[in-house]
Amino acid sequence: MAHTFLLEIGLEEMPAHVVTPAIKQLVKRTADYLKEQRVDYTDIKPFSTPRRLALLITGLADKQEDVSESVKGPAKKIAQDADGNWTKAAIGFTRGQGLTPDDITFKEIKGTEYVYVDKFIAGEDVATILAGLKDVITAMTFPTMMKWSTHHFQYIRPIRWLVALLDSDVIPFSILNVTTGRTTRGHRFLGKEVEIATAADYEEDLTHEFVIADADKRKALIKQQIDKLASDNDWTINVDAGLLEEVNNLVEWPTAFAGKFDEKYLTIPEEVLITSMRDHQRFFYVRDAEGKLLPNFVSVRNGNDHDIQNVAAGNEKVLTARLEDAMFFYTEDQKKTIADYVDRLKSVSFHDKISTMAEKMNRVTAIVGVLAKHLGLNDAQTKAALRASEIYKFDLVTGMVGEFAELQGVMGEKYALLQGEDPAVAQAVREHYEPISADGALPTSVPGAVLALADKFDSILTFFAAGMIPSGSNDPYALRRQATGIVRIATDQKWSLPIDQLAQDFIAAETQANVAPDLDQASQIEAVIGFVKDRIRKILRSAKQRHDIIDAVTTGSSSDVLQIFTAADILASHADDANFKDVIESLTRVIRLAQKAPAELASATVDANLFENDSEGALDKGVAEVATAAGKSLADLYAALADIQPAIAAYFEATMVMDKNDDVRNNRLTELSRLATLALQLGDLDQLIVK
Repeated sequence: MAHTFLLEIGLEEMPAHVVTPAIKQLVKRTADYLKEQRVDYTDIKPFSTPRRLALLITGLADKQEDVSESVKGPAKKIAQDADGNWTKAAIGFTRGQGLTPDDITFKEIKGTEYVYVDKFIAGEDVATILAGLKDVITAMTFPTMMKWSTHHFQYIRPIRWLVALLDSDVIPFSILNVTTGRTTRGHRFLGKEVEIATAADYEEDLTHEFVIADADKRKALIKQQIDKLASDNDWTINVDAGLLEEVNNLVEWPTAFAGKFDEKYLTIPEEVLITSMRDHQRFFYVRDAEGKLLPNFVSVRNGNDHDIQNVAAGNEKVLTARLEDAMFFYTEDQKKTIADYVDRLKSVSFHDKISTMAEKMNRVTAIVGVLAKHLGLNDAQTKAALRASEIYKFDLVTGMVGEFAELQGVMGEKYALLQGEDPAVAQAVREHYEPISADGALPTSVPGAVLALADKFDSILTFFAAGMIPSGSNDPYALRRQATGIVRIATDQKWSLPIDQLAQDFIAAETQANVAPDLDQASQIEAVIGFVKDRIRKILRSAKQRHDIIDAVTTGSSSDVLQIFTAADILASHADDANFKDVIESLTRVIRLAQKAPAELASATVDANLFENDSEGALDKGVAEVATAAGKSLADLYAALADIQPAIAAYFEATMVMDKNDDVRNNRLTELSRLATLALQLGDLDQLIVK
C-alpha cells in the first residue's frame, strides 16, 4: 500500500532570502535520507512560507526494501589455521555481519578460495524510518544561525511546532521541547491553529486559514495581481524576478495594492527612485507606455484587502520620508565641485595598511597610462580614461552615496555629467565597478573597461603586498571577484594582458610618478599571477573544458589571460584530430629534453655548421617556420607545430641529442630549447592526456 507523509517545520519568520534555499535543502536531504534507507516513494512536493518549511511525500512504500547479499570475507588460508580451526579474522568478520562461523561458505576466485556469508536484512516499517527525519531537520545549515531560550541548539529561527503525519497517524519525535503532532498554524493575524486529519489535507486546510503554502502558487497569484493593477491603470510594470521571489517569501496570503508619491520627486535621477522603491521598500516601480517613470508603485501586503487604503497610505508615508532625504542630498551635493570631493578623498582611507583613497586614485592613474599604451588606445580613449582615473571615486563622499551606498558609480556618472564632464568620462566613472558579481554586466566602453582593470589590478596588488591574501572562504575585500572581473573584461574586449610584464610596468610607473605605496608589490607578482590563474581555472571548469587542458594552459609559462583562454580553445578544437597524440607526444619529448639544457643556452644561436645529418637541417628550417607562425596567432602556431611533427620524429630517429661532443650536444639542446619555448606558449603540454 502506498502512503502519504507530511513533514512541517514551523518557525518564527525567516529572512526572505533564506526561504527558497532552505526548502531546496530540506528536499535534497530528505531524498538522500530515503535513498540511503532504501525507502521507495513517488514524489516529494515542497511547501514554504516565511513561517514554515514543509514536504508532502507521496507513493511512500510500507517498509524498507529487504536486503539479500553475499558478503566476501578473508581468504580461506587466513580464515582457518592448519588444523581447520576458525581464526580471529574469520570470527571477527562474521560477528561484524551479525552471523557466526557456522554461516561461512567458500567460493573460489582465480584459483584462491575466499570466505563468504549470505546475509539477509528484513526491511523496517516506514514509520520507524520516518522518525529518523529528526536528524535530517537538525542537520540543516543556514547562512546565519541563532540560539533561543537556554538551548545550545542553533537554527535559522526558533522552531515553534512540528507536524509529522503518515496518512492519518502521527510519527513521534521531538526537537528540544517541541514534539510532533497534527496541529499547524494558520496566518499569524487572519488564521488560527488547525488540526490536520490526514497528510493529504495539508494544503487545503491551510488555505482555509489564509496561508497559501505552495510557493509557486503564491508567486503566480502575486504576479497576477500586479498584472491586473497594471492593466487597470495603463501602467507598465517590470516584475523583477529577484524582487518577486523576495516578496513571495515575505507573505503567506498576498494582496497587491498601489500607492503614489509626489511628482516633484521625479526630478531626482530615476536610479535613486528605483533604489528607494525596489531595494529599500520592496516596491515594484511603474512606467507609462513610453517607458517614463511614474509617481506610483505597487507593493504586496501579507494579508487580505481589509483597510487596504490605510496600508497604502502608510507605505506612501514611509517612501516619502526616504525620497525627501534623497531630494535634500541631491540638491546639496550639487553645491560642491568634483574638485572639492576629490580633495576630501585625501582624508578617506582606502585601507589603513595601504593608503588613502586619493592615493589609490593616483596609483590607478599611473596604471591607466600603462594600459592605454599597452592596449593601443587612441587619443580620445586615453584622454577619457586618464581623466576618469583622476576623479572616479569622488562620489563616495557625496551625501547621496552616503545614504544610498548601492548607488556609488551611478551617482558619480550623474554628477559628472551635471558638472560638464565628457560623457565618456562619466560613463567610465560608473563602469569601473563592473562586474559587480561573478556573472554581472561588463563595461561597454573602452575607457570604462581600462579604468575597471586598473582599479582591480591596484586593489589586488596592494592587498597582496599588505599581506591580506584570501584564504579558504575568507575574502573580505572581494579580491576573487575582482580577479574574475579582470579575466572577464580581458576576454570580452579580446585584450592581451601579460600580467607578469604589466605588473612590473605598473610598479615602475607608480615609482616614476612618486605615487607608489610603501609596500613591496614586486614580491607578490607571482602570487597574483597564480591567484588570477585560479579564477581562469574556475571559469574554464564552468565552461566544461577538459581538466587536462585546463591544467596544461594554466600551468604553462604564459601569464597572458587572453592567451591562456585562446590556448585552451585551440587544444580543445584539435583534441580529436587523428595526429593529436603524435603531435603532443613529440612536443613533450622536446620540452623534457630542453629542460636539460644549461641556462646559458637560452640566449645562444644554432650553428648549422655543427649539423651531422639532414634531419637536423630539416628541423631547424621547421623551427624557423614555427617562429614565424607564432608571431601571427596561437592557431597558426599550433598548425605549424603539427606540420613539423614528422620532422621532429625523423630528428629523434636519426639524432642522439646528448652527444659526447660538448659543442654538438649544446647546439642540439639550443635547437630543442627554441622549439620548446615556442610550444610552451600553448601551455605545459606534458599535462595533456593523449591515448
